[in-house]
Amino acid sequence: MESERQLVVDFLNYLMIEKNSSPFTIEHYEKDINDFTSFLKQQAIEGFAAVSYVLVRHYLVTLHEKKYARNTVARKISSMRSFYRFLNREKIVEENPFAMASLPKKAKMLPQFLYEKELEKLFNVSDISTPIGQRNQAILELLYGTGIRVSECCKLQLKDLDLFVEAALVKGKGKKERYVPIGSFAKEALERYISDGRKLLLEKTENRSDSLFLNYKGEPLSARSVRNILNKIIEESSLNIHISPHVLRHTFATHMLNEGADLRAVQELLGHSQLSSTQVYTHVTKDHLKKIYNNAHPRA
Repeated sequence: MESERQLVVDFLNYLMIEKNSSPFTIEHYEKDINDFTSFLKQQAIEGFAAVSYVLVRHYLVTLHEKKYARNTVARKISSMRSFYRFLNREKIVEENPFAMASLPKKAKMLPQFLYEKELEKLFNVSDISTPIGQRNQAILELLYGTGIRVSECCKLQLKDLDLFVEAALVKGKGKKERYVPIGSFAKEALERYISDGRKLLLEKTENRSDSLFLNYKGEPLSARSVRNILNKIIEESSLNIHISPHVLRHTFATHMLNEGADLRAVQELLGHSQLSSTQVYTHVTKDHLKKIYNNAHPRA
C-alpha cells in the first residue's frame, strides 16, 4: 500500500498548499482517510481504485454500527468525497464512489458560548509577570476580542499588527485577507507581551522568528498548543466547562449580536463567505431576548 500512502501524502500537500487548509483540518482529513484505509484492509480490497459505491454503502453501515455521531459520519464521508475528487482530478480513479453517498443530516446544535462572568474567571488566571503568562493572556484577549480562528491567530506575524490604529491583518481561509479591529484590552495585553515576554522567549533560540506567538522554546506556536493552553487555563479557572478556541469565537459573535451589532458587520469580522454561517448566532441571541422577555414582562 506504499503507492496508496503516497496518494494520501499528495492529497494532504494539496490541502496545505493549494487550499490553504489549517493544520487541524488536514489532521482530520488524514485521520478519516486512514480509518477508511483500515476498513479496506479488513475487506481485503487492494487500492483506492477498486472501491465501488456498494462498498461505500457497506462502510456507512459500519460507521453506524460503531455508534459514531451523525456529525462525525457526515465529516468522514465528506472527507472521502473530497479525497476521491482529488484522485479523479489526478486521473487515479475514473469515478468518485462517494459522490452519490447521502450524508446524514447533521444534528442542529446551537454554538456554545461563555457568559461574561465565566470570561472574567479566564482572564484572571494567567500570571502576567511571566513571559508565558503574558503570551497566554494576549492569546485569550485576542481570540475573544477579534473572533479570529485559532489557525488565523497562529499565522499572525508582527508585521500584521498595527497597534497604533488598533487593527490586525488576518489571513483566513482560501488565502482571503481581512482587517479586524483590536480592542483596548487585547491591545494592552499584546503590547505587554511584545515588549517583554516575547523578547524573553525569543532569547531561547537562535532562530529569529517573525511569528507573533512563540512557544517556550522561542519557536512559532502551533494550533494544537493553543488548544492545550486554553485547556490549562480552564483547569486553573475552576470552571466546570469544556471550551475550544472556537468557543471564544462563538462568544465574540454572540456578544456582538446581543449588543446590537449588524449581522453583515459580524459576518465580515468573522471572515464568513456566506451569511448563513453567521446567522446561526441569531438563534442564540433570540434565546437571549426570550429569556430577558420572560424575566421582565409582567405577562410573559
